[in-house]
Amino acid sequence: MIGNDNILELNKVDKAFGGLKILKEVDLTVRRGEKMALIGPNGAGKSTLLNTIGGQGPATGGKVLFRPMDDKGQVKELDITKMNPNDRLMAGVGKSFQVNNLFWQQNILENVLLALYGAEKNNLRMLKVLQKRTDFVEEAHRLLDLIGMWEKREESPTLLSYGEQRLLEMLLAYAAKPQIILLDEPSAGLPTAEVDAFTNTLRKLNGDITMIFVAHDMDLVFNLADSISVLYFGQIIAHGTPDEIKADPKVKEIYLGGEGDTYDDPR
Repeated sequence: MIGNDNILELNKVDKAFGGLKILKEVDLTVRRGEKMALIGPNGAGKSTLLNTIGGQGPATGGKVLFRPMDDKGQVKELDITKMNPNDRLMAGVGKSFQVNNLFWQQNILENVLLALYGAEKNNLRMLKVLQKRTDFVEEAHRLLDLIGMWEKREESPTLLSYGEQRLLEMLLAYAAKPQIILLDEPSAGLPTAEVDAFTNTLRKLNGDITMIFVAHDMDLVFNLADSISVLYFGQIIAHGTPDEIKADPKVKEIYLGGEGDTYDDPR
């Protein structure tokens, strides 16, 4: 049973592809409202772990327990180990991917309206109906204001910079009102000079929503995360606050660098 302050728990979670075990008895607990980073060397199993939570690659062993809260503050524990991604989304688990997943044929406002409706297909007739829903348009206005794109609402997302496309793609995941959101390399491909502004906008966008994100960018990790879990060969070898992780000798040795190295160059 998960504690009242915890929204997610992984118990002895395994993930195997054929005879190859990528995750090995992973135990992980996430507090409600926490922003947790998953870091580790390439091939450590970070994206695989994210997918076992989101349902894109369900666990082959162990349990994934999720505790969403309803409008009245009542909490229900769900075993989502084998649940498909769409059912997990309906339960409150949202996910953003490494590759931008936008409705490229629609403008920016239409992208958000479709996300608010939970649509999976580009239905122009439906869009005309949605644009008459003042509650949807008002919510789309509020969300686009958060990332500074309301003035660009009639533009195609193809005209946005890569960083703006990343923010819009994450906004679509946020529009579904998840209680926990999973982000896979949210700042991947961004110029270093844009990361700080991106991090600030991401923090504002997600507010009190629980977040688990995979990242190699240590500036993003240490500026955004409340806690950090370090994966190594499919197992969590360390978990703690950013300061605790930076000071952990084992993490320094295998990932952050030696005594004389700095954390901002993990590669």
